[in-house]
Amino acid sequence: MNLEEYFKRIGFYGPFSKPDLETLNQVHKHHVMSIPFENLSIHCGEKITMDHELIFNKIVRSNRGGWCCENNLLFAWVLKEMGYNPITLGSRVYNNTINQFGPIDSHLINKVVIDGTAYIADVSFGVSSQIWHPLELVSGKDQPQSPGVFRLIQDGDLWTLEKTGRKPLVLNEAFTNSPLVDKSPTKKIYGFTLVPRGVDHFLETSHYLQTDPKSLFTNKSISSLQTATGFRALIGWTFSEVTYNNQDGFDVLDMKDISDDDVDKVLKEMFNVLLANKLVPINNKAGYTI
Repeated sequence: MNLEEYFKRIGFYGPFSKPDLETLNQVHKHHVMSIPFENLSIHCGEKITMDHELIFNKIVRSNRGGWCCENNLLFAWVLKEMGYNPITLGSRVYNNTINQFGPIDSHLINKVVIDGTAYIADVSFGVSSQIWHPLELVSGKDQPQSPGVFRLIQDGDLWTLEKTGRKPLVLNEAFTNSPLVDKSPTKKIYGFTLVPRGVDHFLETSHYLQTDPKSLFTNKSISSLQTATGFRALIGWTFSEVTYNNQDGFDVLDMKDISDDDVDKVLKEMFNVLLANKLVPINNKAGYTI
């Protein structure tokens, strides 16, 4: 494991001389633009681990992405190597269907303090909820980014990340009422406390998420990559190219279904993902929007 390989993987060529906010912003954005949020290992017969070496080999050396327990764990290692002092936190994803937080810390994020100011770094939520730059840990402040306006809200010990987005404009009428299309103007994404968490805190959850029949991740194969103008997503066989904030103030969703024969090609060309094992796409009914 070394930083030079990681920097090459994300296309970051510096320079950086100290662990400051500008450098953190650049590396964070390069990561989300280069490394997909994806759970494809589950549907390729592969086990997802929280071993640093295995994650590095998978994501950096084997042109893969990963989910939060891989991407954000790798990012914490990167930040430490760069001289930052990240603190790993656990968060509970908000279920907008039943309007409540999940019962377990299913999402791993990092807190970084720079010159006395704390930020939340998260390179692995994916789709339209993915932040491009770290968010200042301050309650109620609108923090506009290309995907929309993010804000963190504090209520006692609980911090909630929410986002206000734009209306979707779906080009393909066949997908106008797709359950993948998020039409909520403002939504909660996840909630967290500032209690530091180690890898052990997530091991049981990681096993559950990749094995339980009720888990979102066993019911959907997901790959998502941010682009200069929006993001791409492949959910099962549904490929979406999303453009943020077109000239009329909409997010434009260009959606289509692809064939089994085209899946590997789309993953390679649109996500720079090369799979060693055969993917079995899946898109069962579950509460998930892009």
